[in-house]
Amino acid sequence: MPNEHILIVEDDEAIQELEAYNLSKERFRVTRVATGEDALRKLKTDPFNLVLLDLMLPGIDGLEVCRTIRKNPATESLPVMMVTAKGEESDIVAGLELGADDYIVKPFSPKVLVARVKAILRRKKKTGTGPSGQPVEIHGIAIHPGRHEVTTHGRAVDLTNMEFRVLQFLAERPGWVFTRYQIVEAVRGENYPVTDRSVDVMIVGLRKKLGKAGETIETVRGVGYRCREEE
Repeated sequence: MPNEHILIVEDDEAIQELEAYNLSKERFRVTRVATGEDALRKLKTDPFNLVLLDLMLPGIDGLEVCRTIRKNPATESLPVMMVTAKGEESDIVAGLELGADDYIVKPFSPKVLVARVKAILRRKKKTGTGPSGQPVEIHGIAIHPGRHEVTTHGRAVDLTNMEFRVLQFLAERPGWVFTRYQIVEAVRGENYPVTDRSVDVMIVGLRKKLGKAGETIETVRGVGYRCREEE
């Protein structure tokens, strides 16, 4: 993973220096900009492996930068990690719904920052452009898309079609956090009516059917759900 190129978009000089120093120590190549406008210009001229994106920026804010990245075919699959101030749950949800891959809340531990960056890049290498549709095994759960079967430690689990698709969606992207809307959009398509309660009820049922293995599906308070990564 060394020498991968990271674009830091941060207007606070002290935080920008903190991020750059700790990522450089891990042998990442780092480019720093302080505005959303400069970030979008850089993305047009230089190749990057990940964008570390502050949300509160002068001029074009981080959400708009993320939206522009996802609309551009040249950068639509570029990993984006948001950096947000504590308590901005609505911005976290908005960013994830725009396609951000992860987020970290200020103030943050440099070690946690580096670990999260490495995790995103590792997932990107493992998954490429998206899930393969191949069998998935994680935390004792085995998912066989072709046979539409799920087992936990060898025990067959009877799931509804929606439960199966939600489990497959999360398990193929371990560690990624998804909002309730993102989950339904992914498994049923856009514009499908969804409420927080309906997704929550489905997750509760899925966990119950999976038994102890259901702990693999984690709640991220104020945001949504994820499948826990294997260590």
